[in-house]
Amino acid sequence: MSDYYDRDERRRGSHRRDRDDRDYYRSSRRRSRSRSRSRSRSPPSNRYSSSSGIPSAGMIPSAASQPPLSNTGGLPLGGYSTTLSAQDKINRELFVGNTPPGTSEALLMQFLSGAMRKTNLCSPDATPILACRTNQKFAFIECASVDTANKALNLNGIPFLGASLRVSRPSKYAGPHIPSLTWQQLTGQPLPPGMTPVPENNGLGGGSAEEKLNRELFIGNTTPEMTEAMLRDFLGRAMEQVGLTRMPGNPIVSCRVSGKFAFVELRTKEEAENALNLNNIPYLGASLRVGRPSKYTGPHTPHGNWEDILAKFMSGELQLNNAASAPAPPAAVAAPAMAQMPAAPAMTMAPAAVPAAVPTRVVELKQMLTQQDLEDDEEYNDILEDTRDECSSFGTLKNIVIPRSGPGATKIFLEYLSAEDAGKAIAGLRGRTFDGRQVGAAYFDEIKFANEDYSD
Repeated sequence: MSDYYDRDERRRGSHRRDRDDRDYYRSSRRRSRSRSRSRSRSPPSNRYSSSSGIPSAGMIPSAASQPPLSNTGGLPLGGYSTTLSAQDKINRELFVGNTPPGTSEALLMQFLSGAMRKTNLCSPDATPILACRTNQKFAFIECASVDTANKALNLNGIPFLGASLRVSRPSKYAGPHIPSLTWQQLTGQPLPPGMTPVPENNGLGGGSAEEKLNRELFIGNTTPEMTEAMLRDFLGRAMEQVGLTRMPGNPIVSCRVSGKFAFVELRTKEEAENALNLNNIPYLGASLRVGRPSKYTGPHTPHGNWEDILAKFMSGELQLNNAASAPAPPAAVAAPAMAQMPAAPAMTMAPAAVPAAVPTRVVELKQMLTQQDLEDDEEYNDILEDTRDECSSFGTLKNIVIPRSGPGATKIFLEYLSAEDAGKAIAGLRGRTFDGRQVGAAYFDEIKFANEDYSD
């Protein structure tokens, strides 16, 4: 029984100690709140100078007593260095446009880094590109240094998987303009046929709306059968043939068709001024009107018309800027015919300058295959699959036919969903080299194709 009372006494003693602890805790909290209210009513401490906010000598608190720095609620102490770091990254970053869909980051980094090493834009053992972010049609690369980024601008226009890459500053770049060349100017290699040229990095706003407007022209009197690819190809080759370009390749970067008119974008401001001389050029029975868009507010550019340019070209007054690489003047533009001005404007360009006069949904490709390619079944199937993959990039490809015998042997026929897609394929494939042979591309009669008549 005594053990029972002893245990009961110990429990009561424990309860008393718990109450005492709780009472002490409540009392401590009341005293703490009282001291807090007292401090809030007291005047501010003289620990910091009221004028500058800089701690007074001998009053700087120890590092252990200071709260951690925060990036919120005002500029942190490291804000200036953070700003410099962000600006440095922007200066080391470049925009890469026209990337083919599905381009991997590793492949693009490896390709561009190799190109820089090959052209001595960096040392052979350097790693000029540190990171890459890809999107559907463009990417951003981060270079190792600002100097490396400046040199990488010379990659602008480099061919990559059938596209001409646009390498330029990102829109948020606010630094000075760094002069650079295009890849074609750097290497002396012309742009492969069928590829769209890119604008130069000329420092006139870095692709701003005002700079783009100076490179844009209005094309009037277009007809429904004129597709974007056809207009770009026709006008670009016309400029090349009479010496209105500054460098090899089609000077027209893009074309937008809208009903009875269109807009074309040139790669440089100077070539846009030269293209004004195409005014009144005849195409598919229409006389195209070429001029500035209504939004243009720049100075007036003196220029002539197409008939004036032809006359100057035939008289020798107008010389080709790149005669070695430019195509020969169209055979249809002959000196005797020029004597009968103004009949000259009615003449058309050489057949090689434009697709066939009647657009169809079927494209005929020549010079791609040999009879030997068609004899082996495995080789034939590989060619069929490769051609389908390549030509599907121009539009919706409904059918592909590669006759193994008869008049269509060694030819490839592509049937697209629309004539516009077929025009894009012609513009993209004509002039390419396949096993050392230059590919020919033209529209093919749809009725003959449906009847499996593949004769010319």
